[in-house]
Amino acid sequence: MRYRILGPVRVWRGDAELTLGPPKQQALLALLLARAGELLTAQEVIDALWEEPPGSAVNVVHRHVGSLRRLLEPELPSRAAARRLLRGAGGYRLRVEPGELDLLRFRSLRAQAGRATAGDRAKGVSLLVDALGMWSGPAGTGLAPTVAAHPLFTALNHEYLATVKEAADAALATEPEHAPAPEHAHGERVLTLLEQATHHHPFDEALHARLITALAALGRQAEALAVHDSVRSRLVGELGVDPGPELRTAHERVLRQTVPVVVRAADPRGDAAEPETRPPAPSLLPAQLPSDIATFAGRRTELALSRELLEASEGPEGAQGTPAAGGAATIAAISGMAGVGKTTLAVHWAHRVAHLFPDGRLYVNLRGFHPTMAPLGAPDVMREVLSALGVPPQRVPEDPQALPAFYRSILAPRRLLILLDNARDSEQVRPLLPGTPGCLTLVTSRHRLDGLVITHAVRFLGLDVLSRAEGIEFLTRRLGLDRVAAEPEAAGDIVELCGHLPLALAIVCARALINPRFALDAIVTELRATRGSLDSFASSDASADARSVFSWSYRALSPAAARLFRLLGGAHEGPELSVPAAASLVGVPVREARRQIGELLESQLLLEEAPGRFSCHELLRAYAKELSEERDDEAERAAARRRLVEHHLHSAWAADALLAPYRDRVPLPPLGDGVVPEELTGETQAAQWLHRQRQVLLAAVERAAVDGDDGEGLCWRLAATLELFLDRAGRWEEQRVIQERALRAARRAGDTTGEAYILRALGFAYCRLGLYEESHETLSRALDRFTAAGAPDGQATAHRNLAFLSNARGQHAQALEHYALASALYELSGHRTGAAAVLNEIGWTHILTGAYEQALDDCGRAVLLHRRNGNRNGEAAAWDSVGYARHHRGEHSEALDAYAQAIALYRDIGDLSLQADTLVHLGDSHAAAGDTAAAAVAWREALELFEHLGHPDAQQVRERLAGPEMFTPLEPR
Repeated sequence: MRYRILGPVRVWRGDAELTLGPPKQQALLALLLARAGELLTAQEVIDALWEEPPGSAVNVVHRHVGSLRRLLEPELPSRAAARRLLRGAGGYRLRVEPGELDLLRFRSLRAQAGRATAGDRAKGVSLLVDALGMWSGPAGTGLAPTVAAHPLFTALNHEYLATVKEAADAALATEPEHAPAPEHAHGERVLTLLEQATHHHPFDEALHARLITALAALGRQAEALAVHDSVRSRLVGELGVDPGPELRTAHERVLRQTVPVVVRAADPRGDAAEPETRPPAPSLLPAQLPSDIATFAGRRTELALSRELLEASEGPEGAQGTPAAGGAATIAAISGMAGVGKTTLAVHWAHRVAHLFPDGRLYVNLRGFHPTMAPLGAPDVMREVLSALGVPPQRVPEDPQALPAFYRSILAPRRLLILLDNARDSEQVRPLLPGTPGCLTLVTSRHRLDGLVITHAVRFLGLDVLSRAEGIEFLTRRLGLDRVAAEPEAAGDIVELCGHLPLALAIVCARALINPRFALDAIVTELRATRGSLDSFASSDASADARSVFSWSYRALSPAAARLFRLLGGAHEGPELSVPAAASLVGVPVREARRQIGELLESQLLLEEAPGRFSCHELLRAYAKELSEERDDEAERAAARRRLVEHHLHSAWAADALLAPYRDRVPLPPLGDGVVPEELTGETQAAQWLHRQRQVLLAAVERAAVDGDDGEGLCWRLAATLELFLDRAGRWEEQRVIQERALRAARRAGDTTGEAYILRALGFAYCRLGLYEESHETLSRALDRFTAAGAPDGQATAHRNLAFLSNARGQHAQALEHYALASALYELSGHRTGAAAVLNEIGWTHILTGAYEQALDDCGRAVLLHRRNGNRNGEAAAWDSVGYARHHRGEHSEALDAYAQAIALYRDIGDLSLQADTLVHLGDSHAAAGDTAAAAVAWREALELFEHLGHPDAQQVRERLAGPEMFTPLEPR
């Protein structure tokens, strides 16, 4: 039997390692091994295993003892006396032979070293180094924290520290001129042990004093002074104390050069000495992880997923959170855009779980996206890993075909944590993955590594930017609570202006730390002044400069994908785009655009927010814009913008035609070369597209106006096409802004047809905003333009808008006159759907005058006409009017039935705005009938829709819900 307690608890029978069972059983075995053959009382076991022991604790301990006996002596007959795990007076004792337990061998070597040092100091150092080489981590590594903190294990760890100090003292006490060559190697190994020990005990001044002296003895005085400065800063900054006498003495000896030098850095004659390499000693466990960031912030969701990954990989008998001895290897890939914090998260996670991997922690920068160096090849990485594991170079196969199998064989029996950082693609990573379970492999990359997800079922973690709360936490951890708390609004603005990107936040924090007198509000002002560029995120350090970091991804693109990326910044305005929009932007077929988008997605230069919808982070967009201005001429950018505006116009026109197929709409110009409109297949999809693309469409109107003569016809046509959508969505101020912009564009172009359409839309927007005088003047001018053009449908719609304005001003007789003129014009042009709509609006005017019987007659006939014409939206509007008339006659049941008809139609065609409007009416009728519960249900549904749309009528619904008895009826739209 062989037992290990100096590190993780492990047991072998011959060459076979045993599975030690559940965590508490492992902890019991560890306690017995720590006692090294001496008695361990039952009460000590219970106190160590439970903070609050259950009533069954004694029985649980008995069961674990029985299981350990069967594990250690499987051949033992039932009820026979055990020979290894023995019961004593009130406790248990594990009988181990001196050669079976690493702790006993360690103590034996330490005792031999103590005896040898008096006569043969070199032999003593050698024995101490061998003794320390038996440790592979803190005693009981991997046990539950409460168990690992038990005094038994604490005492063992103190023995380790004491032995490190003894070894250092013995090695440093040898006079250099009498030091034999082998002792130089021991000095290097002692130095390694000191470095490891000081890493885990950063405030132990005695250890650091010996490390400083050892470095100086090996001719590395500069490093010795750097260690002193580092520990001094730590003591002063974190503990508020100055170095003690031992540390000060070591520092002074280095300064005065009184430390005997065993190995000099240079030949006494001044020639460069042969470079020294420290060969990895078999006892040296690789601990290559980069240092964790003390100011790490956020990412709790991602860290929770990492815990789930480890828990999912543990076997039924494995230690909690430890990769199972059976099953597949545990592999996780963290992917995200440049600067999002992939490596920071991976390193932080790795440090949190490092204790679960007793055979070492390996780190390799694969250089997949490096500014000057080529990506590392798999053979180079394999040799680097094998060297770190202490495999002599002569054992490593030269044949590249044999190397992967040898590499996997070396990894197979080990429990390692391997962090492969900055991978280029799946092909670079795939040969480096362990072939057997027991290891955790973390991979970071700007690419999505789809191939690994497919072939190795890798757990994929797509890393997004920080949330607002995480961004505030990021600033607080770096700048201090007082500074952030003093300017909370400015702190939030900084997060927003940095696009929530960790790299950008880190650059801004560095500036704030270097200039502690700068107010955060002043930094906000600076960021706002440079918004749309990367000037505020520049650094002389390429790894911390936003442009440089982004460029490493850009340079990996094909020329076609690089052009699409540039034009996303140089010609596209809006938060997202689709495949047809991208195809129009670059003037290529949809299939080619999809390929280019896939490449940008793979490189994390685009994100897929939802199926078929892609977005670009605002700082990446700023970088793309800079690139486009440098590399694409203005003619190319202007052509791309025009194609994109045409795409938006034809797509919006198609959406409007689906939602309101019978209304008067603007004529379209022919489709330009390379323009690909959206393929919209129904009312619901059309409505969703318009709502989702609203900001993009508004920006397209502005861009078409700015681009001059070639774009002006597109500008007013797109603005007029958006009129009904913006009106229904309650976006009346946005309507005013873009229609005024389009009017100026149409007038510059001398386009009287465009001017007529825009005046009509603008006049109605003024009415919605309560600007009645401006509305009447503008609508009258629109009517004049349509009359002059001989356009009866345009005239009819202008009369309807003037009638709506008259009703809003309480001038109902005048409204009926306008409706009569509109009806006659529709009869003249044969526009049956328009005539049905006017009939409903006449009925609505009668409701406003209290003529409910006449209203029911008009609106009822409108229902039948719309149904005959197949206009479901018009039919729904007429049903809503019928319900409103019934409501005012006190016929609440009939009103509810009419509203139900309208709501069903609106839901079917996806008209959220008018659906919400009718739901409000439905709630009003429920409330009038005394059913306040049903009223509240309808109003809440209406409020949810209005809030989703950002509609101003949401406030009136909130007032209803706050006090149903206080509400005033919502006027229909």
